[in-house]
Amino acid sequence: MSERIALANELHRKGYSCSQSVAVACSDLVDVPKEVLFRATEGFGAGMGTMDGVCGALTGGLLIAGLKNSTGNLDNPKSKASTMKLSKAMLTNFRDKCGAIICRELKGVDTGKMLCSCPDCIRHGVEVVEEQLT
Repeated sequence: MSERIALANELHRKGYSCSQSVAVACSDLVDVPKEVLFRATEGFGAGMGTMDGVCGALTGGLLIAGLKNSTGNLDNPKSKASTMKLSKAMLTNFRDKCGAIICRELKGVDTGKMLCSCPDCIRHGVEVVEEQLT
């Protein structure tokens, strides 16, 4: 288990959302304070607050990808295509590992069959970040 995965698990047990856990655990990859990552991902928890949206563990990782890959050039934004390609690869990788990307589906809310627990989604979220960004 990587140090980032161990940290993400510890943060989740401490009360961080899945998104916060992944983003803060991967903060060493970007030049953004942990507190900012924590605050920026707060609304992404529980499938963006309702379990109907994309899993927080994935959105936390996608936030890190954008921060790492974007040129940040407001006048000449040329990194969007490469960041979207990276995001697509991360989404596909996460879906392959977890069986879905939507929180409600992952938790089996409608079917009664859980595909992936929050701790496992967090682990896979960090794995996807590490596989694509390191």
